[in-house]
Amino acid sequence: MIFMIRTKRVYDKPDHADGYRVLVDRIWPRGLKKEQAKVDLWLKDIAPSTELRKWFGHEPGKCEEFKRRFFTELKGKDGLLREIAEKSRGGTVTLLYGARYEECNNANALREYLERHMQ
Repeated sequence: MIFMIRTKRVYDKPDHADGYRVLVDRIWPRGLKKEQAKVDLWLKDIAPSTELRKWFGHEPGKCEEFKRRFFTELKGKDGLLREIAEKSRGGTVTLLYGARYEECNNANALREYLERHMQ
């Protein structure tokens, strides 16, 4: 299966090329109105646990361990993962995140997990 999954900061301007826009954060992005965000689906339950999010704190040195722990949490969320995978079969899905740390965040980790496990 070919996935068309992208990631993008939710604060960046929505674009037609984004396709189906899925917010994958547990908390709504601060200062952003729902009309501005143009989110098609908010999947709070696929986000990292509050404990993991606080532990990570977007510290670059914790990136690999964050992903390992997050992947463990994702193992129990097959239905939500399938929902994203199914949407990506019909076109582009953009996973939206609020973090400033663009290199390592839950959306990028989720895309990586989907590419590895939902084929």
